[in-house]
Amino acid sequence: MPVNKVVKSFDEAVADVFDGATILVGGFISVGGVPSYLLRALAKRPVKNLTIVGNSPVLGKEFQKTAARTMKVPDWWEDASILLLNGQVSKLIVSGVSVRTLGFGRRFPIFAALEEGQNIEIEMVAQGTLAERIRAGRAGIPAFYSPIGVGTFLQRGKETRSFGDREYLLEYAIKGDFAFIWAYKADRYGNLVYKGTSRNFNATMAGAAEVTIAEVEELVEVGDLDPETIVTPSLYVDRVVVKPHTGRTLAMEGQNEC
Repeated sequence: MPVNKVVKSFDEAVADVFDGATILVGGFISVGGVPSYLLRALAKRPVKNLTIVGNSPVLGKEFQKTAARTMKVPDWWEDASILLLNGQVSKLIVSGVSVRTLGFGRRFPIFAALEEGQNIEIEMVAQGTLAERIRAGRAGIPAFYSPIGVGTFLQRGKETRSFGDREYLLEYAIKGDFAFIWAYKADRYGNLVYKGTSRNFNATMAGAAEVTIAEVEELVEVGDLDPETIVTPSLYVDRVVVKPHTGRTLAMEGQNEC
């Protein structure tokens, strides 16, 4: 039987997400490369106590509209803030939850959630360390030592060890129950091609969860992708779901390179 990882809808793609699940969310601050439709679908489900892992997955649409002044933020765009404001999130493992510059502040979703009395645990992780913890989870490496964070608040509660003349912190791998990622193109096998810098955390998270779900702009026939351009092979992808056409997409405008 031919392999076909394409599912018919975003609702179907997230139907088995359960209470307490750990979800890796791709994207890197800007509007490009965020699996918005998967997040919107999950926001409709009655699941709670989720752990969200990402670089900065809860900055919210207001930040995007202010910061990304050279780009139009589409109405359909969402990041994991939609889950946060729904009261579905109990923990964040992130590199950033807000920005205190350029006049930003109370408009950030994390402040709104905390002011509403939500009990949210926040684990801050250096950006490179976060990427490596996720990569280690995909590779089956349980832990590793890193020099990042020594002598800062990131060291609290962590085992330390000296190698040569440097001190290192023990960091544990992150393995998700689900990974929500974005890709530019896919075939029905699940081979993925990215656009511009959107490949960073998306490509890292692919395969670092029990179930990897790829939201894609375009589905092509098997064999149409140049093998040299495939970043994520089908081995790491469990489901593919195609974003509906909404006029000129970000990918068509080149904005997923941001």
